[in-house]
Amino acid sequence: MTTVTPPPTAPIPSIDELLAAAHVVALPMRVRFRGITVRQAMLLRGPEGWTEFSPFVEYDDAEAAAWLRAAVDFGWRPHRADADTVPVNATVPAVPADAVPDVLARYPGCRTAKVKVAEPGTGLADDVARVRAVRAVMGDDAAVRVDANGLWSVDDAARALEALAPFGLQYAEQPCATVPELAALRRRLQGLGVAIAADESVRKAEDPLAVARAGAADVLVVKAQPLGGITAAGRVVAEAGLPCVVSSALDTSVGISMGAHLAAAVAADGFASGLGTAAMFRGDVTARPILPQDGRIAVRRVDVAPDLLERHAAAPDRRSWWIERLRRTHAVLTA
Repeated sequence: MTTVTPPPTAPIPSIDELLAAAHVVALPMRVRFRGITVRQAMLLRGPEGWTEFSPFVEYDDAEAAAWLRAAVDFGWRPHRADADTVPVNATVPAVPADAVPDVLARYPGCRTAKVKVAEPGTGLADDVARVRAVRAVMGDDAAVRVDANGLWSVDDAARALEALAPFGLQYAEQPCATVPELAALRRRLQGLGVAIAADESVRKAEDPLAVARAGAADVLVVKAQPLGGITAAGRVVAEAGLPCVVSSALDTSVGISMGAHLAAAVAADGFASGLGTAAMFRGDVTARPILPQDGRIAVRRVDVAPDLLERHAAAPDRRSWWIERLRRTHAVLTA
């Protein structure tokens, strides 16, 4: 694993400077994911180029502050691209097993798949069928991960992972919600051959290093926006001392660009990043979206297209909502 020495944190611009080129978009999705079918995001333009502020709508201003710090870090601070491309995984939502081939077809060349499991309203039999279908399409040499978003108890996770282990899992992402639960599950799974990756226990934690200190995970999943940007995320990875996978927060191609720069600097060798998610949208904000090709995505800045900003512009009431949110979040950072 390679690490970086992060540059100093960028100062926070004034609210007027942020609003000068602010656009709010609503991108339709191909399938429901994370309970939504349209992804809203605010795009900002700094001296280094376009950047993204897109905390999920249910997040409060304190949590959204890290996402604004990330937007400033990427738009107002130069970041070197340490590679031309990075490998990415396919993302398989909680679709029926017979829909898996169509989903995987959107990720040409990907040899890793992340499969959503534990979706409310579905059961373990659905998860097993979905993972079996992924393995059948991708073959025995592909890497398959599952992501439960912390929705299992320790007992449920142990039972589910015992059923899924025969499909050769690379790891299980956030099978339980808390760090103590992850630690207990990791001890319980010794000998099963299923590694534990932590996502929410890193990006939503007051102390993102707690999971590493507790020995509760084998892998860290890091996301640029929730951790405060490339600079802050690089520090977390360096201090944690665990292999990491860089993933997206369901970003537009602008946010994917931020994540790709982070992945090029810190992602563990042999672990594909979860940054192919622009393939989940029916539209984007650039004529050259960052999409998987031959299992990889480009590490580059994105030029936003004015006509696509207009086509995907959010409704006026949603634009007003995001502008007020930006004002409140800016106040949190500058207080």
